[in-house]
Amino acid sequence: MAEEPAPDSERAGQPGGLSVTTTAADGIRVIHPTGEIDHHTCGQLQQALNTLTADRPRVVVDLSRVTFMDSSGINILIAAYKNVTAADGWIRLAAPTAPVLRVLQLVRVDDLIHCYPDLSQALAP
Repeated sequence: MAEEPAPDSERAGQPGGLSVTTTAADGIRVIHPTGEIDHHTCGQLQQALNTLTADRPRVVVDLSRVTFMDSSGINILIAAYKNVTAADGWIRLAAPTAPVLRVLQLVRVDDLIHCYPDLSQALAP
């Protein structure tokens, strides 16, 4: 897996911060946010999702290290879903933590974007 680090948020090392890295696995771009996704930090995730350049993008967002996500994160995931599917690609969510999964289920994003219990299942064909 080749790593392409994305720039870290100024708050990444602080409580409530977010950092985002990206990797690639078999032509699938894997985005790894770590920390809290909220109004103040969501730009990192948005930037990583907006830099998709493949004709038919395949994206997995690994949520295993996300401790909190509010409506800002939900809006970014829905916008990414629209952009990726418009380009004839797909996006999947992997390993959401319990609090994040609860938010995804409350707003039914898990009905729109497939959620997988772990990263390996999300990467499977």
